[in-house]
Amino acid sequence: MHLPIQHFSATAIFCVIAATTTNAHGQSAKSPSYKTDTTIAYRNSSDPYISKMCVLDIHYPVDIKDFPTVVWFHGGGLTSGKRDVPEQLSKQGIAVVAVEYRLSPKVKVVDCIDDASAAVAWTFANIKKYGGSPEKIFVSGHSAGGYLTSMLGLDKKWLAKYDIDADSIAGLIPFSGHTITHFTVRKERGIDGRQPILDEMAPLFYVRSDAPPLLLITGDRELELLGRYEENAYMWRMMKVAGHEQTTLHELDGYNHGQMAKPAHPLLLRFVRKVSKNLSQ
Repeated sequence: MHLPIQHFSATAIFCVIAATTTNAHGQSAKSPSYKTDTTIAYRNSSDPYISKMCVLDIHYPVDIKDFPTVVWFHGGGLTSGKRDVPEQLSKQGIAVVAVEYRLSPKVKVVDCIDDASAAVAWTFANIKKYGGSPEKIFVSGHSAGGYLTSMLGLDKKWLAKYDIDADSIAGLIPFSGHTITHFTVRKERGIDGRQPILDEMAPLFYVRSDAPPLLLITGDRELELLGRYEENAYMWRMMKVAGHEQTTLHELDGYNHGQMAKPAHPLLLRFVRKVSKNLSQ
């Protein structure tokens, strides 16, 4: 018998929040001491736009060792938005790397993905000196950030450029991200945003059995952006068809595209805690 796609109501989300009273490191979530280092360059360049945009903040616990880390990409359609550490992920026994990246139309979408990959590579190279575990690096983001998460995690060439195996990522957690070719890519090509295409710029193009664990989360299918839930449901199904046993899809009933991120964070924390515990055994 196949497990159904999981639906979460507001009441169920409250129960998940209540269950996250221990942090993602398996310890009591009693206000661990934290530090935040800001505006760290993850690319070195004389280009003023790269210098301005290719920076990150890292929010990390100072009294925990080998903690998990979530690399977080903001949304905004790849044309807007700014890095932030989501409040629900702050002081939860994990580090959060909040990434700024270049935006369209000043650059192409391939540059956005490359920036995201460079930031993940920076995290692999540097997290140990902050006290974190390189084996417990997760990647997540909302909307456009979810698309970046899936692209660099499933299409291995992006991280290979930085000598990182994408399968070293502990888990991928895209929030309501495109799984078809992003509408900003379509705009670059003069294609209407309502015309779906699926090619090498689509996460769905790279379904495979050996990818990192994948947690897909969307808002309510009747309230989401055009087809966004259905895209993710198709990704869930095709990953299963490809033989990937660790793909899960959650639909958050009653939440639209913009609203779904906040109630999705407890699901992210539960996923990070579960995977991290398995990695520690």
